[in-house]
Amino acid sequence: MSVRLFAIGMNHRTAPIELREKVDFGREGLEAALAGLAARNAVREMAVLSTCNRAEVYAAADNDDAMEKVARFFAEYHGVSLSDVQAHLYVHRGADAARHLFRVAAGLDSLVVGEPQILGQVKSAYTVASEQHYTGTVLNRLFHLAFAAGKRVRSETGLGEGAVSVSYAAISLAKKIFGDLTRLQVLILGSGEMGKLTGTHLRAQGVRGITIASRTRSTAERLAEQIGATAVDWADLDGALTQADIVVTATGAPTAVVTKADLERAMKTRRDRPLFVIDIAVPRDVDPAAGSLEQVFLYNVDDLQGIVQNNLEKRTGELARADAIVSTEAAKFAAWLQSREIIPTVVALRDRFESIRRAELNRLQH
Repeated sequence: MSVRLFAIGMNHRTAPIELREKVDFGREGLEAALAGLAARNAVREMAVLSTCNRAEVYAAADNDDAMEKVARFFAEYHGVSLSDVQAHLYVHRGADAARHLFRVAAGLDSLVVGEPQILGQVKSAYTVASEQHYTGTVLNRLFHLAFAAGKRVRSETGLGEGAVSVSYAAISLAKKIFGDLTRLQVLILGSGEMGKLTGTHLRAQGVRGITIASRTRSTAERLAEQIGATAVDWADLDGALTQADIVVTATGAPTAVVTKADLERAMKTRRDRPLFVIDIAVPRDVDPAAGSLEQVFLYNVDDLQGIVQNNLEKRTGELARADAIVSTEAAKFAAWLQSREIIPTVVALRDRFESIRRAELNRLQH
């Protein structure tokens, strides 16, 4: 019986942020998600990819019924209605599933095309699945070729030249609003990779000052030292919000860390000074209701689409080269997958010929 390879998921193109943050597999951990799917006995092999802009399952199964089971898993695992999920899911089968993953690994399917973080996230997703023994012959081959495609695009094209990431798009948005950023005070919530990238880009823009706030003071201090910023305790968040002109949030917390009430308190002492909040986290760090406050201008990752379009236009030539690389690597996988389909037929024919040969030898011998 041939193995059915498929990819099923949703991303920033097919689902709004309100739904994407509900189906965040990273919230409980990829190990828990894989165990939950394995308990359904729907697929032979599986890997879960979860980033701020996508939630996807790559799987190899014995039949097409597995795809419906995985779609139900998306809904039931996160406590979301199946109808809400199905309206935003995409499904890729066979070689198309491989091409999709290769485009993801190459940064061609990202919110900001060419962003470099996604290849590492794909590798992490595979590592978790492999270490938990959820991958096999098909997914091992699939992901290793995806890594090759991603590396080739990064080394053979200029798609990733310059600073291309969600954090850079956020800074581009701030420049669009303010123009000159040199007089502004910025507060960054979160000291992870996204917070570090944001701080690095802001420092390059020559902002007046950067403050880092994190749940863990030591990590905030470490990042502050790296980018020339100041760290504050999370308990001092109210004061930091009061002083800031721009707030960029990227904590990775499972629920909002800045409420409408938090910003209401901050605005009372700002004397009508506007506050621009750019929330690049998924799930969102800032209560969406805070955007209704006067002089609070709240943006999230879905609001970066205009900047993303500009990014695409600048990289049109490189996109064609990157797509050609992806097509080459996808063709390799398709050929390998087809050879696996043919092998059982070849074996069956060989066995049939052997039985005929033996029957004829026995007849002649008599």
